[in-house]
Amino acid sequence: QVQLVESGGGSVQPGGSLRLSCVASGRIESINAMGWYRQAPGKQRELVANIRSSGSANYADSVKDRFTISRDSAKNTVYLQMNSLKPEDTAVYYCIADITRWGGRADYWGQGTQVTVVS
Repeated sequence: QVQLVESGGGSVQPGGSLRLSCVASGRIESINAMGWYRQAPGKQRELVANIRSSGSANYADSVKDRFTISRDSAKNTVYLQMNSLKPEDTAVYYCIADITRWGGRADYWGQGTQVTVVS
């Protein structure tokens, strides 16, 4: 079994900051990439950012220069530092990890953490 557990969500005013964390645990051989998606009410889930084992990262255009993704491979943890938050960043944020186990390779999802940006 593999579990992804997110933390760090909450409510913040526009212009504020939050830091999300996601820890992967279980029988893991290697983690190829980790990332964050988000889903706002009535909208499709969208990629926010991801980071590969090499350290290379990708960002959605809407969060570039405001969000930073980082990874601690020793702790199987990925972080999302979110600065200059806007009301349109309000969504449930989901962690995803591309994990290789002895039985194969698959994507795993966390349960989601709510981020609300409101005056």
